[in-house]
Amino acid sequence: MAAGPAPEARPLMDEQTFLDNFSHLNYLHETYLCYEVESMNDDLWIPMDEYKGFLRNKSSYRRWERRHAEPIFLERMASWNLDTELRYRITVFISWSPCPDCADELVKFLRENRHVNLRIFAARIYDWYQGYEAGLRELNAAGAEVAMMTLHEFEYCWKNFVDHQQDEDKPFPPWDNLVVRSEELSQRLEGILQNREE
Repeated sequence: MAAGPAPEARPLMDEQTFLDNFSHLNYLHETYLCYEVESMNDDLWIPMDEYKGFLRNKSSYRRWERRHAEPIFLERMASWNLDTELRYRITVFISWSPCPDCADELVKFLRENRHVNLRIFAARIYDWYQGYEAGLRELNAAGAEVAMMTLHEFEYCWKNFVDHQQDEDKPFPPWDNLVVRSEELSQRLEGILQNREE
């Protein structure tokens, strides 16, 4: 019996792209989103590797052609036709927290897809638009777990979403003050979610 074709390798992010876009030291106008899906089976979350990857926003000098990463991700998820009879947990690691409009889209998705749990870990808070705080609170109230990335999440992404050019054991190179900055952002997010003044 002949063997079938080898499974197609899942694309991985370039190391420098990850470091440039997820670092607290850089403020690039791009958003990268890494995602993974798990399904519930006998009270255990089982990874679904066919639904694991990353994407980025679509930038353009034409405003009407720009697209944030979250709507692109929601379209990708819709194409998967996840079984509504099963439970799913979707974990997203994103370089910027959702803007107010994207938070609204994610809230709508969660309300229409009660079989999905959403966890969002953001590297930075997207605070360029008025209403970002309310958007994050609404997302949290809709059942999404919203948190800042800590060293643990950065290391996890480095191991699972970044191409190390044949050196799979290459450790994540944390930048200066990563732990301190993550803690500051976590406290800031906690204040936003609890509706406290900054």
